[in-house]
Amino acid sequence: MDIQEESSTTVGPLTTTSLRNMSSSSSAFFSANQSPFFSPRSSSCQLSESLQPDAPSDRIHLDVAAPSTSSGIPEPKSLMNVGCTFSEVDASPAGCNAGDLQNLDRISSSVGISSCTVSGHFHPYDDSYSGQKDKKSKKGRNKRISSTPGSRSLSSYRLKSCDVYIGLHGRKPPLIRFANWLRVELEIQGISCFVSDRAGYRNSSKLSIAEKAMDVASFGIVIITRKSFKNPYTIEELQFFSSKKNLVPIYFDLSPADCLVRDIIEKRGELWEKHGGELWLLYGGLEQEWKDAVHGLSRVEERKLEAQDGNWRDCILRAVMLLAMKLGRRSAAEHLTKWREKVKEEELPFTRNENFIGRKKELSQLEFMLFGDVTGDSRQDYIDLKARPKRRNLTICRSKSNVLEERHVVNGSREEKTPVLWKESEKEIEMQSIDFSQRHYRSRLKRGGKYTRRKKGMRILYGKGIACISGDSGIGKTELILEFAYRFHQKYKMVLWIGGESRYIRQNYLNIRSLLEVDAGVENSLEKTRIKGFEEQEEEAVSGIRKELIRNIPYLVIIDNLSSEKDWWDHKLVMDLLPRFGGETHVIISTCLPRVMNLEPLKLSYLSGVEAMSLMLGSGKEYPVAEVDALRTIEEKLGRLTLGLSIVSGILSELPITPSRLLDTINRMPLKDMPWSGKKAHSFRQNTFLLQLLEVCFSIFDRADGARSLATRMVLVSGWFAPCAISVSLLALAAQKIPEKQKGTCFWRKLLQSLTCGFTSSHTKKSELEAYSLLLRFNIARSSTKQGHLHFNEMIKLYARKREVNGSAQAMVQAVINQGSISESIEHLWAACFLVFAFGHNPAVVELEVSELLYLVKKVVLPLAIHTFITYSRCTAALELLHLCTNALEAADQALVTPVDKWFDKSLCWRSIQTNAQLNPCLWQELALCRATVLETRGKLMLRGAQFDTGDDLIRKAVFIRTSICGEDHPDTISARETLSKLTRLIANVQIRASA
Repeated sequence: MDIQEESSTTVGPLTTTSLRNMSSSSSAFFSANQSPFFSPRSSSCQLSESLQPDAPSDRIHLDVAAPSTSSGIPEPKSLMNVGCTFSEVDASPAGCNAGDLQNLDRISSSVGISSCTVSGHFHPYDDSYSGQKDKKSKKGRNKRISSTPGSRSLSSYRLKSCDVYIGLHGRKPPLIRFANWLRVELEIQGISCFVSDRAGYRNSSKLSIAEKAMDVASFGIVIITRKSFKNPYTIEELQFFSSKKNLVPIYFDLSPADCLVRDIIEKRGELWEKHGGELWLLYGGLEQEWKDAVHGLSRVEERKLEAQDGNWRDCILRAVMLLAMKLGRRSAAEHLTKWREKVKEEELPFTRNENFIGRKKELSQLEFMLFGDVTGDSRQDYIDLKARPKRRNLTICRSKSNVLEERHVVNGSREEKTPVLWKESEKEIEMQSIDFSQRHYRSRLKRGGKYTRRKKGMRILYGKGIACISGDSGIGKTELILEFAYRFHQKYKMVLWIGGESRYIRQNYLNIRSLLEVDAGVENSLEKTRIKGFEEQEEEAVSGIRKELIRNIPYLVIIDNLSSEKDWWDHKLVMDLLPRFGGETHVIISTCLPRVMNLEPLKLSYLSGVEAMSLMLGSGKEYPVAEVDALRTIEEKLGRLTLGLSIVSGILSELPITPSRLLDTINRMPLKDMPWSGKKAHSFRQNTFLLQLLEVCFSIFDRADGARSLATRMVLVSGWFAPCAISVSLLALAAQKIPEKQKGTCFWRKLLQSLTCGFTSSHTKKSELEAYSLLLRFNIARSSTKQGHLHFNEMIKLYARKREVNGSAQAMVQAVINQGSISESIEHLWAACFLVFAFGHNPAVVELEVSELLYLVKKVVLPLAIHTFITYSRCTAALELLHLCTNALEAADQALVTPVDKWFDKSLCWRSIQTNAQLNPCLWQELALCRATVLETRGKLMLRGAQFDTGDDLIRKAVFIRTSICGEDHPDTISARETLSKLTRLIANVQIRASA
């Protein structure tokens, strides 16, 4: 796809901020528009008048702003408390570990996103760059500059310090994207930059400033492309920085071996056949100076960097670390090293599928949808991918008010302009004409109809950085996205993988805060004059991540297996979590839904017959025609689902069985009658053969390891875990807690005996790791990048829940209580709570004894609620969990105080005992005190959202319970009363301030 190389833009006017005393931690950026070459400082590089290219007549305005964050985000204000601080309120209610509650009342006085100050100047590499020519008259340009309030003369600009000068030449989107990313990464580490494409400067003032930046720069980065050697300014930069021995060349889509003087001049090789020759003649330079500049590249050994298609991230990080060390920023280099190690471990949830087959067209489509172009080897796979045809005589550009405009050209002149807006609403993202929409709206009103939202989805958006992939469960959506992520991860700073299940998507989204190094905690949610509500705090936590994603740093956000367009908790659209489309951050969504956010998805179809056969054969076995026909029958009965084909491949590679015998075994396998309901019901009814295949796998596992093998039980219990990676040890512990059943004998077990006899002899008793290996080899589960963790497909987990109801859910909850931890398995702690408590309209699945419930509250519920509230600002979820926990404790208390069974009345010795609480008074007291702790915790959390009346009522209930059981002089009662008195003073102070 050809991309327009030369373009221009209009940037905002000059600001009134003086930059005479600019610190080294700030940067300056200037527009670099294609224009006639000005003479560089070398007198030998004069341009002849006849060689000057045609110059666009538009004007580029220099924008000089005060130093700020590189994303243009203002620094957060100092955060102070209201009245008295919450730190005065005791953070350790009686009956709960103080270590679990120590963060409940901690408040920070101020926060910041970054410790360094970086620049936020607009320049042609920012998001505001339109990429189109916008010609203005000379008179209009002068008028716009002179009419700008507070504008400063460029001659008054003084650049006192600059750490790095970055020189480049060209307007291609990949080069701009790379330069943007490099610049922001340097600024994040406190390294001030000056980015310049001097070939685009239109007056001597801008050139003079750029030359001063070159003089004061400690290092000079020159991004070298195949067209750089035609540019006199690039040649001068190479000469200048080589002479100062501070040149850092970055070869963009080139290698040092390509940049040989002889090859370029003689046009040797495919590269220089088009771009080579006596290039100094293009701008009237001297041959020897040109040769010396190019030869100087070969003398730079230590600081050579190559930016190829597959190593952008490594190249930029190497450049930043190199310059940080040279500039004495050792701490920045060490921080980057630790960050790289963390990202390497946590970036992607799955290991790469080395046996990935097919999907070449889909991968090319994804690349085209996100980047707007296809590069590298993917060009060969570019099949039937065409953008929407352009309308003739129509140009899309950006006006003064930063809105897109349509300009119709008639006989070489332009008619009136019709503005075009990018519209983003809750359920539609469309580009529409303002005049048309208003006329359409008025016409609908005249007809008496209501102006309703357009139901038809958009066409696929190309080059807007958003892609939606839709397909049936098990078709291979996750595998496709994973392969794309591994192929293109170097073009992004990070790949941020977010599970899309509606109950967990908000938690998964906030989990990426650690990779982005963004604080989403509620401790930073108090302003100077007021306490923010819960909804506002949650919005700020999401907003902090969104702000990071809209910077000029490219991220790839993947939402895998999106189950609903709305969040399960607050029914807000998932779209609210995403950055605005069209920026540097790209978004990929996989879903079974037919359409998401009114976007036309990329429909993922089945593998071709050849690809499906290749996937099933796997190891490359050769079969006769009859066996190949059996494989084709298996493929058709499985509905060509990639999940089923991979399981067949695992069986054929692990067992000495032919396809025809495997087909006969699957057909003979009985299937249990299970009630299917919900969205997945249709998929399973259409794929009963897949369920029989799973039963064959379970039978093989049981035959190899005895009835109810550990591997089988691990699969059955996996259905109750959260949709994320599961620790093998935790999964095995849950599997071992499933009640054993009597061993039965069926005719199909005898049938499988002959097939698995050799397999049984080599695997007598599986340990946890052996069962883990068994699941991976049969492709029932897939490995995770986290050591000792695995994933299960959602179809397998759903079938496991339907197949095994009694015992497995209870086993999962008990395992999480015993071994689960917030740091390692917070999603699984939530999954256990979903089973125990009745969230929403879902009934509780697991009933616990009173002693087990108490242990769950102390070990799981309280720490989970506080951590969720404080660390992630998920106020609604944390308070709902504590509310349901309170209801469960009250129900258990009510059961204890009900009269005992009548059989006690038959014995005189039991006459005085009327309730279970009297039978076990210690248990009843512990239950009551636990309820008081939960009430007090809820009360303190209510204060964080300015719910003073509710908080006061809850704490009073806790005080009453502790007074009744422990007495007024008990330390726990005294502590609760002190909490209540401090709360009363806080409420009084807030009321006084509100009245004032």
